[in-house]
Amino acid sequence: MKKISIFRLAIVGAYLLSGIVLTVNGVTAQELLKYACSNQVFNAFEMDNLKEFTKTTGIEMDVHTASSGSCVYRLMNGYCDIASTARELYRRHQEYGYTQIPFAKDPLAIIAHKRCGVENLASEQLQDIFSGDITNWKELGGADLPITIIVPAEDTAANKNFRRQVMKHKEIKHDFMAYDSTMVIEAVKHFPCSTISFISQGAALHHEEIITIKIDGYYPTDKDYPYYQIFYYIIRGEPAGDVKKFIDFTFSEQGAEILKRNGTLPIARK
Repeated sequence: MKKISIFRLAIVGAYLLSGIVLTVNGVTAQELLKYACSNQVFNAFEMDNLKEFTKTTGIEMDVHTASSGSCVYRLMNGYCDIASTARELYRRHQEYGYTQIPFAKDPLAIIAHKRCGVENLASEQLQDIFSGDITNWKELGGADLPITIIVPAEDTAANKNFRRQVMKHKEIKHDFMAYDSTMVIEAVKHFPCSTISFISQGAALHHEEIITIKIDGYYPTDKDYPYYQIFYYIIRGEPAGDVKKFIDFTFSEQGAEILKRNGTLPIARK
């Protein structure tokens, strides 16, 4: 029987619990473009993007990382100039004058500990794992080990996107719940049994201790891979000033190259 109570993992350090603030080159926050960045976006590619943006334009950034919902909250309460999310803005927010700008398509990768012994899952098997119907990797041709399910917190974009695309809103029966989406990477790497979770492909790309499982024979980098997230920038009104320069940089050839280098796909600007 899977545990369904929330157990917040703190493997990667307490600093993630309230987000982190990145100040580039030591410039004070009053002089910076303030950015509330989704944890998934930040770990997928944004660190590289921010460094190149500042290097190219001279504009410094004050970056706070958090869940997608928290980032939008910070924007709406005047704590930042721009936010990013891994899920679509609610319609009511758009009606209040907030604009969402899709800029990248990122595979929602299924990650597991190397000990599992499984490299490919059918989409139905994946749903059966996370619903608690399959509980041992042996049932899938893998190691004789219990499957430990780790999920991001329910209010994260990763969790919402997974429930919608994979589970079709069917209940997830997890063993442990991480405070934010990207903490599941460290949990899968270090937990003392054969674990499985899901996260942005860009965020998982550079971790050798974990494997990315194919779904229906497709890797996340394949054209027909079934599960994707869309990354958005969220702003008030229309882009202007340094906010516009930052968005323009992401859509530039240089920004597109950074996205592709980190396993995410640029979206053409509308």
